[in-house]
Amino acid sequence: MPPANLIDGRSIARQLQDELAQRIATLKAKDVQPGLAFVRVGEDPASKVYVGRKEKTCAELGIYSKTHVLAETTSEGDLLSLLDRLNSDARLHGILVQAPLPAHLSATVVYSRVHPDKDVDGFNPINVGKLMLDDPTGYLPCTPAGICELLRRSEVKTSGAEVVVLGRGNIVGKPLAVMLCQKNKSGNATVTLCHSATRDIRSHCRRADILIAAIGVAEFVRADMVKPGAVVVDVGVNRVSDSTTKNGSRLVGDVDFAAVQPIAGMITPNPGGVGPMTIAMLMQNTVSAAERAAR
Repeated sequence: MPPANLIDGRSIARQLQDELAQRIATLKAKDVQPGLAFVRVGEDPASKVYVGRKEKTCAELGIYSKTHVLAETTSEGDLLSLLDRLNSDARLHGILVQAPLPAHLSATVVYSRVHPDKDVDGFNPINVGKLMLDDPTGYLPCTPAGICELLRRSEVKTSGAEVVVLGRGNIVGKPLAVMLCQKNKSGNATVTLCHSATRDIRSHCRRADILIAAIGVAEFVRADMVKPGAVVVDVGVNRVSDSTTKNGSRLVGDVDFAAVQPIAGMITPNPGGVGPMTIAMLMQNTVSAAERAAR
């Protein structure tokens, strides 16, 4: 069997960024520059890398950005005070609080403090509610929105398709399941949301036309879990031991890529699949926020 077609997230993200560059130029002609604030609490290595990539994309597109780094021991009150200042800063159209937060900080409280109009990550309860109601005035969470855009631009038909989402997290799994079943051109699917308590998870996966792995377990999806010809999207980022590498470890997804690729009809690489789309959708939300503010 020939290798499966790769869904090139980097290429599709570049398409999106080219489109955004035109919108940013239009805003700048009106003397408006989109602005985005990043807030990072602590020195989590992965968070530093993720924020760095987002900063780089902002610079490439001409989006003003500023990063605020707080100590791991920062109190919830101090973090909320910072968010209040950022909410009132007219130069900023978007605010992103990088996950994960230290254990002593409540994600619910923190994300609720970001003003809904600047919540370009889509985590404020108001925007979560708008997602549930299919209200287009809200901001969609970036990774689920990026996956839907990835499928749409890859001409993957979701209408009527059997979709299985592995993982029920608030950042990817649950919002993605909602988006894919909504009555629109990127949805209309029949969605099954699987998790750690799902019985016979393999049988659910085997019937999926589109299988999306966001379960947080390294190479969880094996070849015998995939229907031949299915579209497979790998969201996971997991570090595993590898004595052959310089630092003794490597990153893998939630899908056993080498085993699944020959079976799948289309598959995202990891890296180079979902990750670039998440950043592109963050930039799109920020530009949309700037356009709304400029009206």
